[in-house]
Parts: sequence; structure tokens; C-alpha cells
Amino acid sequence: MPFSQINLLLEALPPEAKATLSPHLEAVTMPVGHVLFEPGMLPRNVHFMTSGIASIVTSMKGGDAVEVGLVGREGVPEKFHLLGPELGEVRCFIQVAGTALRMDYKKFERECFRNGELQRLILRNVQFDAVVLVQVSACNRLHEVEERLARWLLMVQDRTGDSDLKLTQEFMGHMLGARRSTVNIAIGTLQRSGMLGHRRGNLVIEDRATLEGGACECYPVLLKAYQGLYK
Repeated sequence: MPFSQINLLLEALPPEAKATLSPHLEAVTMPVGHVLFEPGMLPRNVHFMTSGIASIVTSMKGGDAVEVGLVGREGVPEKFHLLGPELGEVRCFIQVAGTALRMDYKKFERECFRNGELQRLILRNVQFDAVVLVQVSACNRLHEVEERLARWLLMVQDRTGDSDLKLTQEFMGHMLGARRSTVNIAIGTLQRSGMLGHRRGNLVIEDRATLEGGACECYPVLLKAYQGLYK
């Protein structure tokens, strides 16, 4: 079953700090493909994700793209813009449909620098994403595609609470930095092991315990960081 639609960062704020944000938050739905920001674009809004997955990808001149970050209900995809204007060739869009609490970016920026508790948790979230990026960079270089696919699917489920994953093979190729044919082979391997299934065209995690056993050593590291994010 999916999780309740809350944002973990907001829930970690003290009541008085959260109360200053509440008047500025608007509940919105986030369809697949909805763009949150493009390269060189200052976002109009920030989104405290409450369900679904936002993917941050970097693209090359030839059109190839690789996922460099994913944000679920633990964070805010647009937080990186607080650090400065230079983000490189990255864009962010909704990969798994969901919901968010939307806030005007300029108001968020002012509140972040005025609200010490909000700033502290945003920096924790930025640090967490840096840890994930470092670990995944090593993972993509050192581990087999099946292990990396298992690790990524588990990361998605951790953020959505759903075993029925509405993911395209094209995007999984972007995530893995692999050709679609390679992704198909990896999915087939996990399916034959009983870890994955199909339902209405979607991938389904059938046996999470076995999938965890098939993931690389990076997953426990990333899970520990995720579970301890706002502790």
C-alpha cells in the first residue's frame, strides 16, 4: 500500500517553523512528464513532494540522458537552486505520478534564509543527495546491471511505498546508463528469479526480500542514509 501523502521534511519541522510555511503551500497533482525545471531555468515554484518520484537527469549533446538524482516524499527537487545559479545541464521531471505541496520559489528562498530549522533540514537533504550521488557513481562503475537495477527499484519503492511500479524501460535505461536491450535482459533475469513480475504493463516487486538479496552492497548504505535523514 502507498504511504500517506506527507512530506517527511515538513513533518520533521517544529510546529512553529512549519506554521510559517503552511499559508504558502498549495496541494497539487504531478502527472508523469511534468517538468519542474530545465537547464539554466530558475524555477517558479518549489515542490515538497508528498508522493510519486521526481527524476533529475543530465543530458549529452547526442541526446543520451542519465539519471543523477531522484526525489520522493523525503525532499524538494528545487533545493539545489538555493546554492547558486550553476547547476549544469540538468533537468527535473516527474517520473512516477504523484502529489506535492507547491510554494512560490521566491517566498521559499526568503523563508529558508529566515527560518533556521527549515534551512537546517534543507541542508540535510542536500547532503543526503550528495551521499546518494557519490555512492551511485561508484555503483554504476563497479556493479553489474542486474544488481544496480535491483538497487534502484528498491530505492523507488522506499519512496513510494508501492510494489506496483509504473516505470518505462526507456527511463530505466537512462537510470542505468544502459541500452534498452540491456535493461530488458536485466529485467528478465530478475523475473526468472521470482523477484519481479508484470501487472497491466507495470513492473511489480513480487519478492522484496529476494530483491534485496540480489541488489549490490550499495543498497544497505543508501537505505541507512534514507532512514536516518531527519533523525
